[in-house]
Amino acid sequence: MRDRKRMLAYAEEYLTYRRKLGFKLEIEGRQTLHFARYVDAIGHRGPLTTDLALEWARLPENVTRLYQARRLEVVRCFAKYMSIFDPRTQIPADRLLGIAHRRIQPYIYSLAEISRLLRAARALAPVGGLRPRTYATLIGLLASTGLRTKEALRLPRDDVDFNEGILTIRETKFHKSRLVPMDATVTRAMRKYARFRDSYVPIQGSTTFLLGENGRRLGSSTVYWTFRRLCATCGIRSASGSRAPRLYDMRHTFACRRLLRWHQEGFDVEQAIPALSTFLGHVKVTDTYWYLSGIPELFSVVGAKFERYARQDQGG
Repeated sequence: MRDRKRMLAYAEEYLTYRRKLGFKLEIEGRQTLHFARYVDAIGHRGPLTTDLALEWARLPENVTRLYQARRLEVVRCFAKYMSIFDPRTQIPADRLLGIAHRRIQPYIYSLAEISRLLRAARALAPVGGLRPRTYATLIGLLASTGLRTKEALRLPRDDVDFNEGILTIRETKFHKSRLVPMDATVTRAMRKYARFRDSYVPIQGSTTFLLGENGRRLGSSTVYWTFRRLCATCGIRSASGSRAPRLYDMRHTFACRRLLRWHQEGFDVEQAIPALSTFLGHVKVTDTYWYLSGIPELFSVVGAKFERYARQDQGG
């Protein structure tokens, strides 16, 4: 590798390469470029080293160790790419600053809480307008299908098939597309909403299925703010010290309750998980297994699984 070439050029090439493989790299991409600019700004012209990576990862003040570890992980991935061009490159050891990812326990809504949220959404202003119907439909859709919030907000009208009761979710996380079946009651509710929407906003400024009062696509920040207000109205709050309930937790709630229902009905949850993983659009089935720890009722499934493995290890 020629030292004259700036680190930023390599970072841009690296991001282009990975994005062609299907990775979006939004936050990671910005951090990689930030690291490369920092390296160039301090006049470094040698190989990427562990000391250099640690120096940059520790730059932010008053941040958590987890955040610094995530920054180091970004450089670690970039270093693997750089090692192809320069054998002098040092790849920082894994977890050099501790773990970079920690799953935060999601909030699992009860059926009563979901009902309260739906009633509160229908009571939003303006009375008789599109906004209350949109938020009630959004909450109901997420609770009944487990879609990601952004998938629901971006859902085009043409991708809702009322005749077949199917949603087509296109090019979402990791560029994956999938078909999501709807229950008959959900299909009826979606059709009812669409009829009102089209009569309320004859000339629409957006092709998305869910629209705001102005006939345009809903903004994420507005949706999240409104949902927090709905939770406050309904008295829904997490335990002290825990993260506040989120709209995205509807997805976690759907997955956990689906697994619990299968378990209660006598299905082999272990065999059913791959189907749920596909339904949810997970890249790795291990992401779906995590939901087994989502609610106490599923702990017995986890315990039984561990007990079987323990017997196998002991030759039982």
